[in-house]
Amino acid sequence: MERREFIKKMFVRTGIGAGVAVAGSAGLIGYYQPRKTLYGKQNMEGKERIDKLIKVVVVGGGLAGISSSLELARRGFDVTLVESSATLGGKLTGWDFEALGEHFPVEHGFHGFFDQYYNLNEIFAFAGIKREVFTPAPGYPVIFKNSPKEVFGQTSKVFPLNVLSIIEQSRRLDMISFLKNYKGLLSTVELFRYEYKDTFLKYDSIDFMTYCRKGEDLPAFVDTVLHPFADATMNRMEVLSAAEALRYFHFYFMGSPEGLAFKITNRDCMSALINPLEAKLKELGVKLRKGSTARSIKVTGNKVSEVVIDTQGSGGALSLTVESEKVPQKGFAALITTEGVPVMVGRSENGYLAYDGRCTHMGCSVSPDALTGGFSCPCHAGLFDPAGTPVSGPPKAPLAKLAVTVDDGMLLIRQPEGGERLACDYCVVASNVRGVRDLVKASQLSRPEFESNVASLGEADPYAVYRLWLDRPLASKEFPFYTVSGYPYTDSISIYSDFQEPFISWGRKHAGCVVELHAYAIAPADIKPEAEIKAAMLQELHTIFPETGSATILHELFMQQSNFSRWAPGDHAHRPGVETPFSNLFFAGDWVKVDAPVFLMEAAVFTGRMAANAIFRLESVKTVPLPIVPMQGLFA
Repeated sequence: MERREFIKKMFVRTGIGAGVAVAGSAGLIGYYQPRKTLYGKQNMEGKERIDKLIKVVVVGGGLAGISSSLELARRGFDVTLVESSATLGGKLTGWDFEALGEHFPVEHGFHGFFDQYYNLNEIFAFAGIKREVFTPAPGYPVIFKNSPKEVFGQTSKVFPLNVLSIIEQSRRLDMISFLKNYKGLLSTVELFRYEYKDTFLKYDSIDFMTYCRKGEDLPAFVDTVLHPFADATMNRMEVLSAAEALRYFHFYFMGSPEGLAFKITNRDCMSALINPLEAKLKELGVKLRKGSTARSIKVTGNKVSEVVIDTQGSGGALSLTVESEKVPQKGFAALITTEGVPVMVGRSENGYLAYDGRCTHMGCSVSPDALTGGFSCPCHAGLFDPAGTPVSGPPKAPLAKLAVTVDDGMLLIRQPEGGERLACDYCVVASNVRGVRDLVKASQLSRPEFESNVASLGEADPYAVYRLWLDRPLASKEFPFYTVSGYPYTDSISIYSDFQEPFISWGRKHAGCVVELHAYAIAPADIKPEAEIKAAMLQELHTIFPETGSATILHELFMQQSNFSRWAPGDHAHRPGVETPFSNLFFAGDWVKVDAPVFLMEAAVFTGRMAANAIFRLESVKTVPLPIVPMQGLFA
């Protein structure tokens, strides 16, 4: 059946949309379509490149910092990119580890790359990343705890077929009942009315669960479509701003010209994506300061003049006073400074010793490890010995050693002032939420409202990644990736041995499989010791794929961390934007306040380019066009 005939029959047959029917289905297809567009005003009259030395320090080596650095460097700016980790990539970073006598890459978790990631795809292309590293996802299956599995395939890009095809593909949803349910249909139409100012004015004060309950006439649509897709924001519906959720659905589906199409990498993200991006940065002359942390920014008048960085803990104010009797005779005490920095304090033959408790991989807090006497990082399974030296996992640098002095039974633990000062004409802060909060707090900028807004930025509930090497294949699976709904922990399952090397080869060689379970956001009531969470996720895997109940786990890797941006009700009003009170300081990241309909990885790259464009305008340089999905919904 042709598309226009399908539309006509659906609307006429159900007795609704008479005005649309009169206008004609061809008009509907032609007029009510989301179309790719460009954001903001373009400065196409500027220079192609600058003709003088202008220094820019970019803080943060994730996608936001990488995209900003690429654009600035290609226009001739002298760029220094500062990244606290030993590797670039942020949440796309990866590292190698040894297991079962072989070397494997590992990363933060499964990533899907959607076709409407226009800006991200452009920087991939600019870095020479070939399409061959991606494999189109064969479908979007959702496994429910209490109802049959749903499989949403490659939906139409044509409105309203994009929505109707989801209903048509569903076992649980009924097309005719859906279209005849006037009240419920009106509630669904609200999803197509996204408009930045109006949507945030109306809905940023309530959570998305409350918003969905208003549409109780369509509970099946909420449970089948909205709930499982909303969980992928890495924020639970109960604490997710309804306005942010509407922006999310507009960007990913309701307002996207691309349909529900995404790709996955057939190699790990580090080798497939981040390494080529790093090579391009070096080719353009960007100076990379990996393993260095920006501790503060120095302001002269209304401008940033320097960024203070340190390597392996040299520099940056940190102090803690503690009674000596609180330090155990064996092992280490885990303490927190007034600045919120974790510190590990123990005894030595000559007195006391202390370490900065921030893992040198990505800054997560380490904990004393009773088994080894050293320290462990729960985020990425990093291990350090009692001397702070990394012995396994991704960390490369040792924990920073702190100075300890004793005075009348009190220990004064400090990190000496110092550090390297990087002079700059412009600064782009593109770190994650925790990084920008720490940096602004330590800088003492004397801008109370601005500093308060930065301090109010939050992180979403913790997430967990549990990867398993099993001694047999997953016989009942049909897809390489599943969204999961209704379980306390598991929100997605990825069968790496089906789509990514070297796991494909390992699975074939050993007649096994490599499976990853991902808990997107663990509710406070479900935060339990690691062993209990692993046991619960494993039981959920057995329920979903019963054949795994008799499988032997040959190796496992569990990571739990909290570094995704929070999108809670009311956050938006106080969220800082790309521009700041300082004329040469700009922000970039998915947490930045922006009126464009972007989210997650695309938001990071988009704001990174926005920050570069802000500098270009000040220097009369031609700006970078920023492609986006439509600014507002079809029925706004």
